[in-house]
Amino acid sequence: MISNLQINHRNFIVYKFLNSLFTGVSVGSIFVIYSDNIDPSIYSLGGILLAALMMLVSLMYSKILNNYYFYRISLFVEVVLLIMVIYFLIFSYSPLTSLLIYCGYQLSFVFGSYLIRAETLALKKDKILTWVDLSKNAGYLVGLAFSFFFYKIIELDFNLIIMNYEVCGLNITDNNLQVYNIHYLLFILEIGIIYSLIKSFRKED
Repeated sequence: MISNLQINHRNFIVYKFLNSLFTGVSVGSIFVIYSDNIDPSIYSLGGILLAALMMLVSLMYSKILNNYYFYRISLFVEVVLLIMVIYFLIFSYSPLTSLLIYCGYQLSFVFGSYLIRAETLALKKDKILTWVDLSKNAGYLVGLAFSFFFYKIIELDFNLIIMNYEVCGLNITDNNLQVYNIHYLLFILEIGIIYSLIKSFRKED
């Protein structure tokens, strides 16, 4: 059962693009969510726990460096991110929300090195790895660009009459409200990421 999963390379490249797109879109919002809500000492404690857990994961490489665990750990990380986005949309800003989102990201970072190692071993071919890395970089750049224009567009304040319809700018200049609104996009993206991840792995016949 452990070795009966194969990777669909095309779907996996799409998954990595969407995954990095999510990162690019969300990177600016993290600083706003954390701002003034988390004690600086928490970052130190979180870093200590992160390093310790990453060492523990490293000790398990002999058992988990295969497609079976690669798929399940990848899916676990994406589900954690989805839960974080949903939680933020429901409960918005608070010290507890900031702390839980920080813990969620730290939990996903625990498996960061493992996922890179597992991905390299699973894909093997230089050409596929090249396309995967190109996809990741492209997704990140597109995500950063999209978030930049998203924030600028919702800041616009205008009032136009087009074919007897009044069109108004959103005029949302509050940083907290901007970040909250972009989480609707992050929710949709994360659903797409999980779907593409599931489609990336298939059982051997």
